[in-house]
Amino acid sequence: MSVVEGALIYSNLLTLLALGLTLTYMTTAVPNFAQGSFAVFGSYVALTLWKIWGIHPYQSLPIAFVLGGLLGAGTYLIVLKPLIKRGANVVTLMIATLALDLILLGFRGIYAGILGSIIRQPCEMFMFTYLVKYVFGVPDILLVSFSVIVLTLVGLFLLLYKTKFGIALRASVENPMLSEIMGVDVEKTRLFSWFLSGALASMAGVLLPFKQEIVPATAELIIVSIFAASIVGGLSSIVGAILGGYIVGTSESLVTYILSVLTNNAGLLVYGKVVSLVIIVITLLVAPSGLAGINWRKVIRWRSGR
Repeated sequence: MSVVEGALIYSNLLTLLALGLTLTYMTTAVPNFAQGSFAVFGSYVALTLWKIWGIHPYQSLPIAFVLGGLLGAGTYLIVLKPLIKRGANVVTLMIATLALDLILLGFRGIYAGILGSIIRQPCEMFMFTYLVKYVFGVPDILLVSFSVIVLTLVGLFLLLYKTKFGIALRASVENPMLSEIMGVDVEKTRLFSWFLSGALASMAGVLLPFKQEIVPATAELIIVSIFAASIVGGLSSIVGAILGGYIVGTSESLVTYILSVLTNNAGLLVYGKVVSLVIIVITLLVAPSGLAGINWRKVIRWRSGR
């Protein structure tokens, strides 16, 4: 698998994760620090189905979608909704998702040990790279990841712009109070956004082991990239999340690779998250609202004037 192919695969998965984070932020204004855990949950779902029942990870995508969606919906119902009803502020809700992330980390460690004892193989660290096959010289994971992202974007477009529920969802994002007055069930739209966030993250998690090694603490590493993608795009923009996912994903992969070649130091490849952190800092300094907050017409006129 070439560096460019790996960068594209990672970007596809990061886009799915950023879309989920953006959806929940748009509806509840909560920066979800457990988004990485939703993804690794999907990874362990795929591992379990593959090792115990022989279901190929690609075939487990629909199952992971449903189970991940239930995890996301459960997070909202059990953790966030009671706090919101008590008037908790954004900081409190953010800390609650961080606490949940650490709780899920503990459960993943325990589950990895239990699953390992059942299948008599270590499950604390795994990859699916040995399952990759090539179609006309192209790794099938690249084709599958592109197919998943295309189907997701088409599905989101149809949902948001071609259904009554999608219109209600967009309305509740724009003005929750007015939407409630007009008869929109805002709670239902919030619950659905968390379901969809967990579902998208879990699907990305199924495919993540084809790209990198998975351990229980992978969630705590990948969350940096997820936030970077969402911040670059603008936390309240779906289109921005897509752009941010590809910008951050390709930057992490290609910048570290180029630096490792120039310095003849392969050890630099493990510092991809530093690139994401640098991107976050630059974005917050230059365009705090991300790409979605930039007045592109003004920029174009300014450049034309020169």
